[in-house]
This record gives sequence, C-alpha cells and structure tokens, in this order.
Amino acid sequence: MKQISANPTKGIVTKTRCFCTDNSGAKMVEIISVLNIKTRRRQIPSAGIASLVNVVVKKGSPSMKKKVEKAVIVRVKKEYRRKNGVRICFEDNAVVLTDAKGFPKASEVKGCVAKEVGERFPKIAGLASAVI
Repeated sequence: MKQISANPTKGIVTKTRCFCTDNSGAKMVEIISVLNIKTRRRQIPSAGIASLVNVVVKKGSPSMKKKVEKAVIVRVKKEYRRKNGVRICFEDNAVVLTDAKGFPKASEVKGCVAKEVGERFPKIAGLASAVI
C-alpha cells in the first residue's frame, strides 16, 4: 500500500458506525476489522484516513444488508495534521465500498474526500465531487 503524505491520527476503531458515501446501496456500515495493520496483543485495531477496512452493511437496500465488504475511509471526525501544519477534520466518518484491490464498487462518490485518499486510491478521488 502506498504511503500518504500526512501522519493521520487513528481515530476510528472496530465497531465504529460510518456513513457510506457512494451509490452502492449501503447507507450505514460498521467496521469489523482493519486490513494491513500490526498491533500489540489484545490492542483494539484502529484506522485513520485512507485505511482499508472490512465492514458489514447495517442499513441500506435489502440486497446489501448483512453483507461483509471492503471499504476505504474517506472522511474522519478526528482532527489530524498535515506536513504543512494545517489541521483537517470533517463533520462525519464516511467510507466508500471497494473491491479487494481498492477500486470503488460504485460509480459516484457523494461529498468531499481527503487529499490523502487521492494519493493512495486515485480512482476514488476521481469519482468524488471535491478533494480537500
């Protein structure tokens, strides 16, 4: 996985509920695990911006409910700092459903995404309405 320019705070842990900001049919998802993470024994896995996670769909269309999918975190409430000193935070926690390689399943991403997501997953940034 490509390194991003910021050093984001990992403010999202397992069991966190997030909005799904694409048109895949899912509305609300719950994070069940974080991919490519190495932690100490019994430490709760945490994720930050542009992390790849496993989620289960809690609300949405009947065909999507109770499905386990992979997703990328595109917005986080927890403030994080970029290398140039700017501090960024968003109004909500949001994800975009993807396949195993990180390509989005949907054809549209609602709302803005962080610049760090565009560095690691350029296809998601291309579908977004704004990149901040």
